Amino acid sequence: MSATAKPAVVFVPGLRDHVADHWQTMLAERLARAGRVVRTVPPPAGNRLSLDARVAALHATLTLLDRPVLLIAHSAGAITTVHWAARHGADVHGALLATPVDLESPLPDGYPTPAELAEHGWTPVPRVPLPFPSVLAASSDDPLGAPERVAGLARSWGSRLVRLGAVGHLNPASGYGEWPQAQELVGMLESGFDSPPLGAVPTGGHP
Repeated sequence: MSATAKPAVVFVPGLRDHVADHWQTMLAERLARAGRVVRTVPPPAGNRLSLDARVAALHATLTLLDRPVLLIAHSAGAITTVHWAARHGADVHGALLATPVDLESPLPDGYPTPAELAEHGWTPVPRVPLPFPSVLAASSDDPLGAPERVAGLARSWGSRLVRLGAVGHLNPASGYGEWPQAQELVGMLESGFDSPPLGAVPTGGHP
């Protein structure tokens, strides 16, 4: 199968949106150079904390594509993806949900408060199985999501849980940058979970 015949790859950033040295940005550029159809959900034009605006931006991006899609979401982008799936439908081949933030627990100073998140529609977070295969990549020392809480999200969403070890929040502040395993996890989704990626510890979820 040619690169352009494969699913389009749609990146769903977190609340910080485009970050030049983020692994999502680097992977998007690498896939585009390889001839893949790649899109990144743009930040909302108005209230950047609005969940409705972010779901609408994701839906608008998907409706412009005429092929199946593979979603690659990070942090709050994973939560946006789950909210979108509860409201809309599309031909989604699979989703990589990397270190989703636990918005139902208090976050460190400098992040939105539980009251702000509730006011802007983020909570409660849907806890129903996703209608497409998904891999949830979890960190053992994520300051924005305790491992047991994130594992609970994976169970609720029917995601295959891949434990990454101590990678923080998997962002530039945690030293990522490049994240080579992302391509392995994308391959895992595209192959239908025929084999686990090198170094991953998958548990549960779709067979």
